[in-house]
Amino acid sequence: MENLRNIWKPELYRIQLEAPVPKRIICEECSDRPLFYGKEYHGIMGHKEATLLLEDEPNGAFLIRKGNEHNDFYTLTWRFNNKVHHYKLYYDGTHYIKDKRYDSIYDLVADGLITCHMELKARHIMEMINSQTNYTESPYVTLNRRKINTLTKIHQASNRSSPIINKNDGKIIEIESDIKKMNFDLTPTLEDSPLLSKYTKSHSFKVHTFKGLNWCELCANFLWGFTAQGVKCEDCGFIAHSKCSERVPNHCVPDLKKLRGVFGIDLTTLLNAHSSTLPFVVKKCVIEIETRGLDSEGIYRVSGFADEIEALKMAFDKDGEATDLSVYSNINVIAGTLKLYLRLLPVPLITFEVHPKLVNAIQTKTAALQVTMLREALDMLPPAHFNCLQYMVQHLHRIAQHADVNKMSAHNLSTVFAPTLVATPPAITDLAFEIRALQALIEYCPQIYYGNK
Repeated sequence: MENLRNIWKPELYRIQLEAPVPKRIICEECSDRPLFYGKEYHGIMGHKEATLLLEDEPNGAFLIRKGNEHNDFYTLTWRFNNKVHHYKLYYDGTHYIKDKRYDSIYDLVADGLITCHMELKARHIMEMINSQTNYTESPYVTLNRRKINTLTKIHQASNRSSPIINKNDGKIIEIESDIKKMNFDLTPTLEDSPLLSKYTKSHSFKVHTFKGLNWCELCANFLWGFTAQGVKCEDCGFIAHSKCSERVPNHCVPDLKKLRGVFGIDLTTLLNAHSSTLPFVVKKCVIEIETRGLDSEGIYRVSGFADEIEALKMAFDKDGEATDLSVYSNINVIAGTLKLYLRLLPVPLITFEVHPKLVNAIQTKTAALQVTMLREALDMLPPAHFNCLQYMVQHLHRIAQHADVNKMSAHNLSTVFAPTLVATPPAITDLAFEIRALQALIEYCPQIYYGNK
């Protein structure tokens, strides 16, 4: 399971975070303002006057104008990369640029700034995406290799067997065959899979606007932008960059969307989809571990059997909240599955933005100041990350309270979880500060989350 740690590539996400933020330059009085623009409209204004107006403004500052009274179009003028640029605007009931549609001019500018920023700062990554994508090593195949293999064996069995079909009034009500009796070997054999080598249905990709954060299931890179970030197969749910979709093999299986499950999906996106505040995988595993694993020596440090962890992962993907954890007698399997879920989050619980503030907090001299700065850092987390991290830290605090039996002190737990919970740049290999910060969160949990002194 360790080889899954770096399945998602965060570089494009981090670069997007550095893009300029739109800043409207306001004009309070304008008699001929069109209904579809707001106070960012400055009326008739030449490009020289507009350039002067934005000269001392930060990157991202913008206004809208009409070049002269004879023009039948409007112009967007913004500052980017310390230069002023002018663009023709299009509106037909909604603002649009080619196949991208926007609810407001602010959304158009925000997405445009990100697009220009990515083209400026991430061109080398985009070129790499086009030359180094391998389907058999893609996130989709990596996450679902064993499930696809199981489908392959079902596919083979259904071709070999003759199912007994019971009908009632012309409707199939039960299917019985020796498929039910098969003991599926979960050993990955994707390269020899008849399902993938012979099944040739093409995907039905359509341009899609994704809510939340999403990653390409072919190249593992972030789907950047705010609208029409990529494509999605209408039949199976496969997500990809538009360019990457051109290289996805014709292996669309109509029920493939059932295989996506909950592992490897951005936390905010998942919780919004489930209308929940906590991922059920985390909640169910924590409850089970606290019910029968608080005294288990080496909990979270001792590894569970990889095949059993994979089986539980498949169960969560298939059965969701109805997954029965009581059938897994080895508590380390449940702990290992929880760690796997957290490790596969494209954006770790402690995000890239919060990471440096956490490191700064832990380097302060007094415990009281550390607690204050840690609170301030955690307040910057998105709500989904804040709630889930709080739940996990409170859980680890309870684990640490039994350290005399389970041998897992706050330091031991932070050593195990720091690589999983904290988003660190690839260049950082020494996690000493991250471990200390997580240890402080666990040890000072009552003060940080409950305000106890």
